[in-house]
This record gives sequence, C-alpha cells and structure tokens, in this order.
Amino acid sequence: MAASADDYAIRTMALDGRARAFACITTGLVSELQRRHGLWPVATAALGRTASIAAMMGMMLKEQERLTVRVRGDGPLGAITVDTDSNGHVRGYVENPHVHLPATPTGKLDVGRAVGRGMLYVIRDMGLRDYYQGSCALQTGEIADDFTYYFAVSEQVPSAVGAGVLVDVDNKVLTAGGFLIQLLPGHVPEDADELERRLAKVGSVTKLLQEGVTPAGLLEQLVPGPTVLETRRLSFRCTCSRERLSGILRQLGAAEIEAMLREQGGAEVVCHFCSTVYRFTAEELQELLNGAGGGDHADSG
Repeated sequence: MAASADDYAIRTMALDGRARAFACITTGLVSELQRRHGLWPVATAALGRTASIAAMMGMMLKEQERLTVRVRGDGPLGAITVDTDSNGHVRGYVENPHVHLPATPTGKLDVGRAVGRGMLYVIRDMGLRDYYQGSCALQTGEIADDFTYYFAVSEQVPSAVGAGVLVDVDNKVLTAGGFLIQLLPGHVPEDADELERRLAKVGSVTKLLQEGVTPAGLLEQLVPGPTVLETRRLSFRCTCSRERLSGILRQLGAAEIEAMLREQGGAEVVCHFCSTVYRFTAEELQELLNGAGGGDHADSG
C-alpha cells in the first residue's frame, strides 16, 4: 500500500438534506499511480481525474462492495480502468501510458483528445455475484464532464463533477483532486440555480487546491452550508498476490503452460493495476501443470 498522509475525501450534506457533496485531494495517490506505471503527463491527468472521481464514488459504497470504472475511448490512451472499495483503497491503470499530444489552445493537457469518443462504464460489485452496471457515451473525453452526463442519464441524478491534475514541467504531480455534487429527491429548482451560480464563480479546482484550499473549503464555495458527515483517508492498494496470479496461470490450461515451459523455461506475469512482476520457475510451472485444466484468461488482480 502507498499513500500520502494528505490524501482524503469528505462526504457532506447540504441544502437541508436536498443535496450531498463530496470532495477530495489525491496528490499522493496520483503521484503513486504515475510512478508505478511510468505515466506521461496526459496519461497522468486522465488516470488521475478518473481515480479522484472513483475515490469519491467509493464513499457511496456499502461495506465490502467494490466499484470499477472503465473509460473506453478511441483516442491514443486506450482504455482507462480504476478500481476502488468502501475503505478508500484505489488502484488503476491506462492502456497506453506513453502518449504525448500538443497542449490545447488554452495551454492545458489535451485529455479530451487523448481519451477520444467511446463509452464510460461503472460496475458496482455488491458481493455474492451481484453486480450493477451503468454506462453512457463519452461526451467530451475530459472525464469530469462525462461523469456529470453519466449520473444524469444512467442514474437519473442531477450532478456536477469536477476533477483536475496539475502536472509540472518536470512531470511532477503538483496537486490533484476534485468534487462531486448531487441533488437528491425533494430538491427544488432554486437549488439547481444556486449551485449553477456558485459553480460559475469557482475557478480551476487544481488552482484552488494548490493555493491551499481544503476539500471542505472547496465545498463551502460550491454548496450552501455543507455539513461534513465523514472523512476518509485515500490510499493506493492493489489486491494482486502470487497466489492469485498462480490461479490465472492455471486457468490458461495445460497446453499454454507446456508452451511456456518449452519456449521460456518459466513465466513472467505483470499485474496491470500495480505493475508488480511475478516470476515463476520451471518447477513452479510444472506444479501448476499437474493441476491445470482448461479455462479462460482471468483478470490480473
């Protein structure tokens, strides 16, 4: 596990219970994702925004539930996958971490072009093989806009989502974080008008966080009188293990394991989520071969 002592998310209520709002700071988490995957700036921004939003969505989960977010665009980054749980543990990766694009006319990283058009999927694992999946078409590829659209069309919840990652010229993550505001049943039109007015006045999320504004301070600017209900530490944690990777090799089947023994004399398996390399000797593969059967390739981690 890797974490920054400063990484956390808050859950609040506002408008006399007619709205809920979340905010987070994820600088350490995004820095760890960047380090583990060797991300270039635009990939850092795309994965970092997705991870920040997923971390806040994790505060909506019940105990033992998990949430997986997949952004599948046709841009050069390829697919983005982030996985989180109800305890603030987050992991994730991007298919193509080494993408460079010219900056936008405003001088910002061109995440929208890097992601492209496609689909956003949200999969909630409620345990006991019970899953919920929602989806929507990507609108801009800028991540936060796409989540705003997702909540409106897939979950029918009026929402405002913001997320940002500020990367320095030397590729260091200076700050990262975001917010998520949702109007609840019973809200009135004036509530939406007030939130829109406040959102229009607030500038860049990363600029505010870099200036030292806390997640609570950010929400105080965005929603009237938020009451903090929960504060949760956020950290990078992967669920992969040697045992789980052994199981994945076993599921490849006898023919595939025999080919590894014959051609490589061993095997090397890399976890997509944390980039940990697991090496298996010929003797270990032979043990797996003795118990191997047919099967499809499983998810690594």
